[in-house]
Amino acid sequence: MKYKNLRRVPGDWQSSKFGELAKITCGVAATPEYVDSSTGVPFLSARNVQNGRLNLDHFQHIPVELHNRLTKNTKPEKGDILLTRVGAGIGEAALVDIDFEFSVYVSLTLIKCRKTLDSAFAKALLNSDYYRYLATRDQFAGGGVQNLNVQMVKEYPIPVPPLPEQKKIAQILSTWDQAITATERLLENSQQRKKGLMQQLLTGKKRLPGFEGEWRFISFTDGYSVANQKSAQVKSSEYQLSGSIPVIDQGQNEIAGYCEHDSPYTDIPVIIFGDHTRALKWVDFPFCPGADGTQVLKANSILDAKFAYFILSHIELPNLGYSRHMRELKQREFKIPIEMEEQRQIANVLTIADSEIRALSERLALLSQEKKALMQQLLTGKRRVKVEANAA
Repeated sequence: MKYKNLRRVPGDWQSSKFGELAKITCGVAATPEYVDSSTGVPFLSARNVQNGRLNLDHFQHIPVELHNRLTKNTKPEKGDILLTRVGAGIGEAALVDIDFEFSVYVSLTLIKCRKTLDSAFAKALLNSDYYRYLATRDQFAGGGVQNLNVQMVKEYPIPVPPLPEQKKIAQILSTWDQAITATERLLENSQQRKKGLMQQLLTGKKRLPGFEGEWRFISFTDGYSVANQKSAQVKSSEYQLSGSIPVIDQGQNEIAGYCEHDSPYTDIPVIIFGDHTRALKWVDFPFCPGADGTQVLKANSILDAKFAYFILSHIELPNLGYSRHMRELKQREFKIPIEMEEQRQIANVLTIADSEIRALSERLALLSQEKKALMQQLLTGKRRVKVEANAA
């Protein structure tokens, strides 16, 4: 989002420094004495601003007397903005939507918009790409401890549409936020549902209808074979941004890159295990494995291939850093149903759960992308909104 030349915004928009449009202060610098929640006042920090919203899962409390002293001149209120000053999410803004008293730590900037600037509109601006870029850039400007200086925030150039248009833009973006939040909840519910299914079905605690046969323990070598093919491996220096054959390695991304190769791995499906990372992937298409730490596993005849994948995805291996984890995996035992059809049915149930999670993840990514494009249009005036006559 480009605001380097604010003269390019519509003629009926104004432009001002942020400090002229809002009162901007930061929280208390010293770490205070914390008290029990029954006697104290909430004390919020940068960790309480996540994904453009307030997250109140965890926070400390400070004595009432200290809170009163800290907020004597400037008291945080509903409708204010909290802007993070430190951390990976530096420059992220959230609108205060709570109606109880609290204080803020130095890791947060408190912004109180004046009458000419709508808080929800200002929050949307601050969370746009351009202002997040400014925050990331400006944290290094003063040297020393890396944080977002309040004075720099006051100097931000702010495009100011007429107030009714600000409110309309904020309302439109809020509708998208609600859709994104609803999809995030659906995704979280689906992930938790799958987790519960795995806990029940992969341990035999819950049986699918029609199955009563026994389960038994097997060793790793009973159920799996290591099936690496060095001829198909590709070094990380040979990864390409595009190509006919995907590269699957031990990294967290499903596809690490692409390549052109005469002898890709075609004896599929297989399971990829990250020897260093413990990453686990199901691969049912021709590919080239990464050269370092990428272990290719195949299910032996006593295991359904997809069931074998879900078994491995359910176990917890200790994090040994960049050490080899394959040794740890080979020492494990696995409890499985003897009947192959029960394995297949369990795998089918979990595959359906995976498909639902994937669909929701794709929908969430699409909504976020569409909102980002809409912000680019609305917050720069490239696309104008209609304002009711009585609101103007």
